[in-house]
Amino acid sequence: MTTAAASGPFDLEAPERRAYFDRLGDGLVAVLPPQRPGPSGWGSGGPPHGGAWVHIGADGTARAFTGKVEVGQGTRTALSLLVAEELHLPLASVVLTVGDTDLCPWDMGTFGSRSMADAGQHLRAAGASARAALLQLAAARFDVGTSEIELADGVARTAHGSATYGDLVRGRRQLEIARPSALPIDPREWTRAGRPADEPGALEIVTGARRYTSDLRFPGMLYGKVLYPPSYGAKLVSVDLTAARARPGTTVVQEGDFVAVAAADPRSARAALLSIRAEWSPSDLPSEREIVGYLRAHPAEGEDFWDVIDHSVGDVATALAAAPISLRATYTTAYIAHVPMETHAAVAAWEQDRLTVWLGTQTPFRARDSLSDALGIPPSSVRVIVPATGSGFGGKHASELALAAARLARAARRPVRLTFTREEEFTQAYFRPMAIIDLRSGAEKDGTLTAWEFHNLNAGSAAARIPYSVPNQKIDNQPAESPLAQGSYRALAATANNFARESHLDELADRVGADPVEFRLRQLADERLAAVLRAVAERAGWEARAGSASRTAGKGRGIAVGLEKGGRVATYAEVEVGPDRHLGIQRIVTGYECGAIVHPSNLQSQVEGATVMALGGALFEAVRFERGRLLNPRLSEYRVPRFRDVPPIEVVLLDRPDLPSQGGGETPLIAVAPAIANAIFDATGRRLRSLPLVPDGIVP
Repeated sequence: MTTAAASGPFDLEAPERRAYFDRLGDGLVAVLPPQRPGPSGWGSGGPPHGGAWVHIGADGTARAFTGKVEVGQGTRTALSLLVAEELHLPLASVVLTVGDTDLCPWDMGTFGSRSMADAGQHLRAAGASARAALLQLAAARFDVGTSEIELADGVARTAHGSATYGDLVRGRRQLEIARPSALPIDPREWTRAGRPADEPGALEIVTGARRYTSDLRFPGMLYGKVLYPPSYGAKLVSVDLTAARARPGTTVVQEGDFVAVAAADPRSARAALLSIRAEWSPSDLPSEREIVGYLRAHPAEGEDFWDVIDHSVGDVATALAAAPISLRATYTTAYIAHVPMETHAAVAAWEQDRLTVWLGTQTPFRARDSLSDALGIPPSSVRVIVPATGSGFGGKHASELALAAARLARAARRPVRLTFTREEEFTQAYFRPMAIIDLRSGAEKDGTLTAWEFHNLNAGSAAARIPYSVPNQKIDNQPAESPLAQGSYRALAATANNFARESHLDELADRVGADPVEFRLRQLADERLAAVLRAVAERAGWEARAGSASRTAGKGRGIAVGLEKGGRVATYAEVEVGPDRHLGIQRIVTGYECGAIVHPSNLQSQVEGATVMALGGALFEAVRFERGRLLNPRLSEYRVPRFRDVPPIEVVLLDRPDLPSQGGGETPLIAVAPAIANAIFDATGRRLRSLPLVPDGIVP
């Protein structure tokens, strides 16, 4: 089975002219050179991206390459639209390759809503340089100035004739390094990007024809299973592999504590795994009821997914002591699971000493380097390809499954596929960190904020900074030693920090008898965020009112705002609480502004999807655990949003073509929970400070 072209991967440190054309064919290549992080490792010394390149061949097709990946968020089409815009091509004439470590520029990974902010800008730069080169080629062919040439739909036209892009580049091997003088098209002049566009491959998705990692099959492929511990922290004491090794056609691998099997079909692989006799030593870990005290007692150093901050302005202690109105509260959010539609999956195949892994991952280059280190082979001997992947939500950063598949494939001398069961997805992946947030504030009697002290334990600092004018602030966070595996998650700490802040703001507004919208607008320091809040309040039909006297028992409305990843969001929620205290969400309106909108319909879908996902964490999602063992590791026990949970969702998009495009995958989540919590308070007078708010659907 051929897994890679003979020329091997691009040399990311010093890519040569010939490497591009040996791989991509003759034509024109415009390159924004890749960049590496500094010697201190991932996330240090370099940006979270690796440039881009665009190739135009004799067929006139533009083939663009980025190290970002597509995990269901729709960025492939949005990025392709940007290339089509720069080159004046139909969308169908752009082919985008993502997440292939042999073909694409190095990239730190697809996370942090950076695809549009980074890859989008880099593809625009490469596309603009390719456009400038095409203009020069056409000018030389027709002996005219570049200003006399019009590029449209893959054709260069002048008063003296025309030539297709393919005609202009045929037989050439021209490499252009992107330069600042080749300016991308101003978003205010876009004619392709920023307009409705059909999603290429949409029919494949809805008919089930699209092949994801878990669908891949190769001749002679085996199916693998890994022996996992029965609880977090359990250590393997002894293992008897006799029965598994006696099974015909079964490959068994034991390397230290790693034990795995592979067989010709999934059923045989599972039977082989069940035949293994293993003894485990459990660890002494806290249970769910002890977790708050445990995290408070176990501070830790920062980890990769934490940004640790210590932000201080003014004199918070003095301001708090002098404030006529003060409020102290603690807010918590539970560990929750990613629950991707497609569980983790990997296929590994060796060809001589070269390994190819098809992996559903958000970090293909990190996976490549991890495989290289673990297997003792150079990175150039590892190729990671990211097929269509059924969602990630920050949960597909690890490479352990790829390494397991590679070990089995090396032992079996055949391709091996490993796919998590749904229960393994819960027990072997990591969770969104639990958050404990202690918050104190001070205000004048008219509600003017004077002091703000905010401390996040364990979850991180994202969106912790307050977007309101407060003269005295102390904002910090402290990582903790978590008994459960935790890591990146869509909007990560921003959801917890925004829930605490916007719930607290609502409490203050109630305390001083102010309307929640007016209270926020009066003190917002970010005009872009204020504009989004005004747009949502108008769409929702918000009527100003203040205090409990104006409430209607059992019916409530709430609003919240947030600023994160360069985007601005505001969410409005209407709820109804019946006599049995059952909660019903009646309506949600979310406004979002993320600079210039590239793909409007996809952005609306992203906001809607983020809202649905946020409903789960706001209302009922929580990982239950006892002494390191999960108590709800399957969908029959772990509650995610269902169709009946989703109310009418209205989306208000604010386009700002004067501003750079930012991501739309994360920020729309962060105002949903506080908007609902504020609406519940409006309906019942009960202030709920822990997520999930109503795990059983009943307001406590």
